[in-house]
This record gives sequence, C-alpha cells and structure tokens, in this order.
Amino acid sequence: MKTVNIYTDGACRGNPGAGGWGAVLVYGENEKRISGGESMTTNNKMELTAVIEALKILKYPCKVILCSDSKYVIDGLKLGWARSWRRKGWKKGDGKPALNPELWAELLDLTDVHEMEYIWIKGHAGHKYNEICDEMATAQADKYK
Repeated sequence: MKTVNIYTDGACRGNPGAGGWGAVLVYGENEKRISGGESMTTNNKMELTAVIEALKILKYPCKVILCSDSKYVIDGLKLGWARSWRRKGWKKGDGKPALNPELWAELLDLTDVHEMEYIWIKGHAGHKYNEICDEMATAQADKYK
C-alpha cells in the first residue's frame, strides 16, 4: 500500500463569506497542488472541502497521513465525532444538529477506502506545506470576494 501525505487548509473572508481551500498531496518525490473556492461559504466548509477534494484524487486505497491545522476536521475524524453524529442521525451529543452533514458524510465515505492517520499541525507556524495550503486557500478566497 502506497503512503500519501495530504496537507490541507481552508480560508474565509468573513464567516460566512468568500472562501477558499488548498491541498498538497505528497507521494515520494511527487507533489500535487490543488485549490478551489466559493463566493459564499464558511471556514469549516472550506476545511472539509480541502480534504474531500484531496482524497478524491487518489485512484486506489492508500495509507493516507492527513495533516491539517483544523481541529474541527482532525478531531471530527480522529476522535470519531463525525461517525457518532452520523450514527445519531447527524445529531451531536447534546442533541443539536451537527453542522455540514453532507460534507461529513462524503468525507467519511472517502476515508473508509483508505488507511487513515490524522495529525493536527499548528497553523501559521512555518510548516512548509501548511503555509503553501494557506497561501492557496487565501488566494482562492480573495478571488471569490
């Protein structure tokens, strides 16, 4: 099984507002950068979209090491929150609706294909790929303003 490192970030100009996302997939010496955005969205939607779009690129099951500065994404996956929300009909532990259920559902389906590892990295702390993803995400958000 091939190991792919995926780095992601999302950005929003206003929340909600114009948003963007960026992702870098690294396999060996190969690197692929992707990004996109929307005119009216939220930061959390862009964080989720970055991971979804990166995973969609993979053509076969891989060991994926996902690195993100989004506690929302990493904790939602690593701590099993999203799976719990889905089991409960997209309700959180307090009974309130979970946000972004359509994105979480798509993301969970994509992660089921791969062997996943989740790593939270501190944003804006000089991590090479986090900085690249941030630059792409903010450029996309600016484009959609």
